[in-house]
Amino acid sequence: VQLVESGGGWVQAGGSLRLACATSGGTIAISTMGWYRQAPGKEREFVARIYSGGGTYYADSVKGRFTISRDNAKNTMYLRMNNLEPEDTAVFYCHRLMGDYWGQGTQVTVSS
Repeated sequence: VQLVESGGGWVQAGGSLRLACATSGGTIAISTMGWYRQAPGKEREFVARIYSGGGTYYADSVKGRFTISRDNAKNTMYLRMNNLEPEDTAVFYCHRLMGDYWGQGTQVTVSS
C-alpha cells in the first residue's frame, strides 16, 4: 500500500489549499483515514480523521477551517484548508489506519 500526498505549497495567511492523498495497492473505503502534521521542532500531531462510514473528527485548532473528505471511487482522501494561519506551517502526512500506512508528507508554508 502506498499513500502519496500532493497539493502542499506556499500561501499567505488567510489563503486556502487543498491537499490530496492518493492511495494505491489497497482501498481506502473500508479504513479510517487521517491527516497529521509536524511543524519544525515539534512532534507530529493529529489534524483530522474520516471514518469508513463518512463521519469526521477534527483537532480543535482546525475545526471550522479544515474539511476532510474522501472519494472512494478515486481511492483518494482530501483536506480542504481555509483561512490558513502561520501556525499551520508544517509537513502534512496522510495515514491509513488499517495496516498503519503513512505517506511521505507534503510541505505547507503559511506566511504572515
